[in-house]
Amino acid sequence: MRRSTLALTTLALATAVVGCRREGSNPPPPPSTVADEDAGGTDAGGDDSGSPSPSTAKCELVRDGFGPAGEVAVRAEKVATGLEVPWGLAFLPNGDVLFTERPGRIRLLHEGELVEEPVATVPVTKTRGEGGLLGITLAPDFEQSRAFYVYYTHQKPEGGEVNRVERWKLSEDSRSASAEKVILDDIPAARNHDGGRMHFGPDGMLYVGTGDAAKPDLSQDLDSLAGKILRITPEGDVPDDNPWPGKRAFIAGIRNTQGFAFRDDGALIVTDHGPSGELLGRRGHDEVSVARPGSNLGWPTIYACETQDELVTPVLTWVTAAPPGGAALYQGDAIPEWKDSLLVGVLGGRHLHRVVFDGDEVAHHEVYFRGDPPGGLGRIRDVKVGPDGNVWLTTSNCDGRGTCPADKDWIVKITK
Repeated sequence: MRRSTLALTTLALATAVVGCRREGSNPPPPPSTVADEDAGGTDAGGDDSGSPSPSTAKCELVRDGFGPAGEVAVRAEKVATGLEVPWGLAFLPNGDVLFTERPGRIRLLHEGELVEEPVATVPVTKTRGEGGLLGITLAPDFEQSRAFYVYYTHQKPEGGEVNRVERWKLSEDSRSASAEKVILDDIPAARNHDGGRMHFGPDGMLYVGTGDAAKPDLSQDLDSLAGKILRITPEGDVPDDNPWPGKRAFIAGIRNTQGFAFRDDGALIVTDHGPSGELLGRRGHDEVSVARPGSNLGWPTIYACETQDELVTPVLTWVTAAPPGGAALYQGDAIPEWKDSLLVGVLGGRHLHRVVFDGDEVAHHEVYFRGDPPGGLGRIRDVKVGPDGNVWLTTSNCDGRGTCPADKDWIVKITK
């Protein structure tokens, strides 16, 4: 497979920034519980009160476009082409890459080259909308267990679609894999808003982002798995120190997250999709929020820069629909200017977004690789920092919502 290089292209956009506030009634807050580091898991963050404090950071509202053009000189190199909606990436200890394609294929990049034969095929429901084979992540003990986890949309025998998390085992030569155990089932599914991003946290727990399955009220229902970031053990059980006792929910009030990242202080930076007209004609206002255990991001009660007691107002939101894909905090050395920045793949807005923080507030943000191919990268789905310190992306230009080039979707490496 031939590699090629894209020239850096960015588009400077006028940006107007304001902060806006609105009062409202209070939904029931999460219970006040103190995490016990010896009770089934370690505290993933927040203060010692056990009750989350909604961020008081300023909300930056971008009224026009997405932000200024990026100032760091970086380039994009195609690593793999000819793909069909590559959705998630996982780096193996030897530097190879395991990745998913939404129609149901688990595939392998070996020594930088695409292995033509899929590693395995997952029995996803007929792919339509935003479902299919989505997220992938390695078990913390992968080097011993060869275990990894996938998130996919499944047709139940009795009828009806659900999303599930399943553990698989990769062969020693990485050329095949077999399903081991369904870890979590019956996550509500729909044509849109299926979530799907997963990460193991620094506490060894599995964090799973889900969508509201096009039923906004489920996001506020702690008995539903929809519209949340869930926190479960590697076996799918509820950790003893989750913020709502007996519940898998870790963060509530989410519409359709496909990206979140762990900060060193225990906070999670979460990206979420804004509304598409389903409630009171509201549209756009995709968001970046700083969340902690038990946070409620407010969907569908608040949006944009609105505020309400016990709900988290975003720190960055755009009037124009983005919406965001995967997200990663850059901790590599290959691009030192990006150290500690949040990097967000943007789908509808067709670019890579960099966010620089000062505490919980946004100090600066900028746009890279804006536009459809060949001038830009188009719809960017996943964002990962590789073991080489470079940034790896997947595109979703062939998912029916973008401009599909002749060489279809790509895996791309961003470097200097």
